Amino acid sequence: MKQALFLLTFLLVFSSAKSQDLAHFADSIRVKSEIPELSYAALTADSVLIKTTLGFRRSDLQNAETKANANDYFHLGSNTKAITGFIAGYLVENKKISWTTKFFTLFPEWKKDANPAFYEITLLDLLSHRAYIKPYTSGVEFQSLPKFNGTKAEQRKLFVKYLIDNDALEKNNESYNYSNAGYSIATAMLEKASGKTWEQLLDEVLSKKLHLNYKLGWPNRTDVNQPWGHWIENGKLTPLPSTTDYNLNLIEPAGDISMPIADYIKFVQMNLAGLRGKSNLIKPETYNFLHYGLKDYAIGWLNVNKPDNHSSEHAGSAGTFYCYTLINKDKNVAYIIMANSATEDALKGIFKLLEKLIKTVETKI
Repeated sequence: MKQALFLLTFLLVFSSAKSQDLAHFADSIRVKSEIPELSYAALTADSVLIKTTLGFRRSDLQNAETKANANDYFHLGSNTKAITGFIAGYLVENKKISWTTKFFTLFPEWKKDANPAFYEITLLDLLSHRAYIKPYTSGVEFQSLPKFNGTKAEQRKLFVKYLIDNDALEKNNESYNYSNAGYSIATAMLEKASGKTWEQLLDEVLSKKLHLNYKLGWPNRTDVNQPWGHWIENGKLTPLPSTTDYNLNLIEPAGDISMPIADYIKFVQMNLAGLRGKSNLIKPETYNFLHYGLKDYAIGWLNVNKPDNHSSEHAGSAGTFYCYTLINKDKNVAYIIMANSATEDALKGIFKLLEKLIKTVETKI
């Protein structure tokens, strides 16, 4: 009751003046940190407290036509993993697959050529980074791959076959070993179990079930008027055209979805509501498993899971955009910050803004 009254008061009292003060602070951070476009939000399970988009879609062309728009798409990077995990949870609830399904139960014909280190890996192992799959987080790893032909789905399948036939990471004492490639293998399992491609699963769940807008790849790949990603070239922040040779097709389920902040808010809000005990497309127990089912990293979410502190977070970047999400289950609040730059200065600015957001919201709870 107390929290409900707070939320009502917050929405009424968080006046345009205060909102403008926060926007001025955010914009000063944006300019100082060389972030061309910045979008941020604070939300509860059933309310959007703050939602703002500032700046320009390109650093080299700042005019009325490139001015930031609330409907602009931002690349989620590795925050895509939580979406893949969500789809896995949806398929588990619909009894298409289980968390303990072994890879070679679905692909027995591949076992004879596979590395024995992978014989027992499960869907859960792959989605929680506990299958000892090499990371594929750098361009160097991709450069050593053979050429895979066919559609994106066919190329991913060949990539998965290559992965399970070759070396595993050495066993170690880490609680998890982060791997983009592990999500490609997990997705092959989801495709086989559902009889649908990754792209069809996205359409079924994100578009048809949840009515969310999304794109695959950089926003400007399908619309040159959407935000451009930026990185440093020759010491200068540089916007990257859609023709840049930068391809995440093989690890698409690990990090290649783009969304407008309003749609991403809806996805995060569903997670927060589920963690607070409300069913939507999937059940609260599934949300809790996705966020807290394993120590440190569950399925698409890093976590702190203590009696007095339940929080989950994730950051995503392919080097050109940055997306950070923090969910505080106990306080019923979540934060999102998205930018079309991921430089060291940009990250410093993003986390200064996060501190200000948290202070603005949580000191009033």
